Amino acid sequence: RNERHLMKEILRSNDLIKLSWTKSMLEAYDIECFHFDPNSAIAEGSIGAIQQRIMVHDEDFDQALSILEKEMNALEAEEE
Repeated sequence: RNERHLMKEILRSNDLIKLSWTKSMLEAYDIECFHFDPNSAIAEGSIGAIQQRIMVHDEDFDQALSILEKEMNALEAEEE
């Protein structure tokens, strides 16, 4: 049986810190995520034409988005 697993993009960026933070947050909450295009981005050089993506399973998207918003709000509150 061949099942298709649909995925959604949760982040597209050239910012390695943002990409790493997003992946770490999702993994901390046991949300499986995938880093797309890191080699393409490296191969094209530093002009930033190809952004890297963090993808999650379609069924995890809403929860992942909620987690990232909550964690980002907590970070911003700490900075105030």
